[in-house]
Amino acid sequence: MTRQVVLAGCTPVPLVGYLKALGVLRLVAEQADPDARGYWENEQFVLQSRLDEVGLRRFFLEEYEATPVIAPWNGGSGFYPKDNKSGIKPIESGNAKRFHGLSRAIAVAKTSLGQLGLEERPAGDSKQELLALLRASLDDAAVAWLDAAILLTESGPKYPPLLGTGGNDGRLDFTNNFMQHLVALFDPDSGQASATNEALLQESLYGEATPGMSSAKIGQFAPSDAGGVNQTSGFEARSLVNSWDFVLMLEGAVLFAASATRRLESGSAGALSYPFTVHLAAGGSGAAALSDEGAARAEIWMPLWSKPVGFRELEALLSEGRVTLGRQAARDGLDFSRAVARLGVDRGIDAFQRYAFLMRSGKAYFATPLNRVTVTRNPAADLIDELDERHWLSRFRRYAEKEGSHQVQILRRNLEAAIFSLTTGYKDTADSTRRLLICLGEIALYFARSPKAREACPPIPRLSRQWVTQAEPGGGLEFSLAAALAGLQGKHSGNWIYPMRLHLLPEKPGRYQQWDEQAGHRITWAEGTLEANLAATLQRRLLDIQHLKLDDKPLVASRTASTAHVAAWLAGQANASDIAALLLGLMLARIPSGRVSDSLPPLPLPGAYRLLKPFFVTDTQLHRAGLLPAERKLPLPGDMVRRLAAGQIRQVLPPAMRLLRVAGLYPGKTEPAAGIQDGRLLLAALMVPISDHDLQRLWPREWAQENQQAS
Repeated sequence: MTRQVVLAGCTPVPLVGYLKALGVLRLVAEQADPDARGYWENEQFVLQSRLDEVGLRRFFLEEYEATPVIAPWNGGSGFYPKDNKSGIKPIESGNAKRFHGLSRAIAVAKTSLGQLGLEERPAGDSKQELLALLRASLDDAAVAWLDAAILLTESGPKYPPLLGTGGNDGRLDFTNNFMQHLVALFDPDSGQASATNEALLQESLYGEATPGMSSAKIGQFAPSDAGGVNQTSGFEARSLVNSWDFVLMLEGAVLFAASATRRLESGSAGALSYPFTVHLAAGGSGAAALSDEGAARAEIWMPLWSKPVGFRELEALLSEGRVTLGRQAARDGLDFSRAVARLGVDRGIDAFQRYAFLMRSGKAYFATPLNRVTVTRNPAADLIDELDERHWLSRFRRYAEKEGSHQVQILRRNLEAAIFSLTTGYKDTADSTRRLLICLGEIALYFARSPKAREACPPIPRLSRQWVTQAEPGGGLEFSLAAALAGLQGKHSGNWIYPMRLHLLPEKPGRYQQWDEQAGHRITWAEGTLEANLAATLQRRLLDIQHLKLDDKPLVASRTASTAHVAAWLAGQANASDIAALLLGLMLARIPSGRVSDSLPPLPLPGAYRLLKPFFVTDTQLHRAGLLPAERKLPLPGDMVRRLAAGQIRQVLPPAMRLLRVAGLYPGKTEPAAGIQDGRLLLAALMVPISDHDLQRLWPREWAQENQQAS
């Protein structure tokens, strides 16, 4: 009969709890029930086997045989004269059946040390020679541990981060402590359980609090149990460890075996490959900073699954625990996050618990839990693939790592955090996309000012329309205005050649693949206000009409905003900083046509806006709206722009009325009241494209009504 036992003491966090769960499943499957299976439910591990709670307890107390876990290559492992021998010596001389495999491995290791004449911890070639001899001499169970702790490569031994530097963390040798905890749990001669063993097992498996834990170190696996300042109600706490926690933790770690991999097309030496392990990317969690990346060993993504899985299935999953992004192996946590969003991982995994091995207490490492990532197909994250064009994303991140300035580090951190948010934020992809667009806009502004950055990185790829579509929901008034402004274009012989992007990045028009340092004079964006930047941008665009031989005013609309949104901005209901931040990012994207539907109550538009708006649309739109005779044009005077930028609204209106009459538009007999005092804000609002219908509503019916009222 199959029983289900909920192991409340085996939880995904901390790492010791996760490894304990794997250790229980492995030991039960190998030594008691080959058909045992396990899964995660409600943050607890569930063991499915023929053993009930009583049977499971009896198995560990009476039948469990310890895995040969030794590390004679380490100082402090118990094999050298000055080492602590309170664990290794009793096991070596004892007769308990449960320790036979471990005692045999100790004997083989000592024989190997004698053959090589080693009386102290080896280094260099001696260590390499010892490891090769051990691998050839130890039995399969001991070799499984060796492969989890250390890997022999052409360039020397490599150390998987889960087990420190070959089974130790600084002065703490895991294997020697493993043997000491075994001796505390079982009599080395008879194999009988100690008096406190059963209570400690109950605490370890089921989370039942019990006294009797020993004062010992658990290393990087349970940071909260490491002791130290502020770890108790007093000033400082001791490090207390349940011996079963330590034993089961290392029994579970045996499942993680490293391998050496080499790309077939590469002649380079093999690289360390470890299940679901990548370089640290500090973004995506508040637990790690950019400064942690240099000292961190790695980050590891521990898989969680909700359907029963057998030991051999789990062993196969971990042995092939590689994550790919496209055709490339995931390099760091950011790549891993993107791969998870694209289902570039083994199926059957519901989520990953992400850990980073960070240097925290002095030079000690802690397995710091970062965040939980659900494995769900997230099409929204596919947009990030566009940033891989010409390897822009990886090249910028490498440049930021090397450049090291505070500003570029902030840009990199924000970019990575936004990408993590998009890949893992399945519920609010629109907000995450807007965040990422804002980050890219800030990076573009940095590129405009940094020739060094432009030498190291290609231009930011031009983003597809899908970015705008995905970012739009919930963007509100500010997004509507920013998207309309970002879509302003210019045409030459019917071709689009003058997007707003060129005022942010010095690129070759129409190509967006190469920097053009000669085009730097078109960069108009600076640290000033949104209104000041738009004024400078419009003046630059007017200067380029003749130079670029544009067909019309450089105000061709890809997208329009409603006059209700424009009126709300003029009435002070829009946040200019938010518009500016969104605008920078949206300038990098192709803007789809259309507009956001009105959701605001109607507000009156200032008279100056209605009078001047025809100057700020193309002649083509004026013809299309039926406001301007087909054979006539209405140019936008540069003096009008300069005066508005200087706040001289009243000085602009009389000459504007004369120009309108000359062009064939009827502006009324009476000069309208300005209705606004901020010339720069008015100029910025006039630049926002509106639809033909909204333009027709401004002229001439409302104008005629106002003139009648004025007379």
